[in-house]
Amino acid sequence: QVQLVESGGGLVQPGGSLTLSCAASGFTFRNYWMHWVRQAPGKGLEWVSVIETGNGPTYYADSVKGRFTISRDNAKNTVYLQMNSLKSEETAVYYCNLFYYRGGNKYDYWGQGTQVTVSS
Repeated sequence: QVQLVESGGGLVQPGGSLTLSCAASGFTFRNYWMHWVRQAPGKGLEWVSVIETGNGPTYYADSVKGRFTISRDNAKNTVYLQMNSLKSEETAVYYCNLFYYRGGNKYDYWGQGTQVTVSS
């Protein structure tokens, strides 16, 4: 079955950097777009970025454009999110997300999330 396992979160100072990883299994990773989504305390889900099959194209929320970089290693079945110049308001749980439509049904898979805390 599909499994998504995020890692790399932690405590970082404002202006700092972190790289998140999401290890995927249970499906043909290279054939699917992969997303990063975050949820700040007390707020709803916010889409962050997506990478298409192969190694791009990539798309970003306006709030992170120019500071975050999504990438993937199809040999390792892993998607990454490099985050630079982090802001305190970006404290959130970051999730890796796979979804697709097949036969009229939506299939939606999430990892357990990794906590990112931006604080001095």
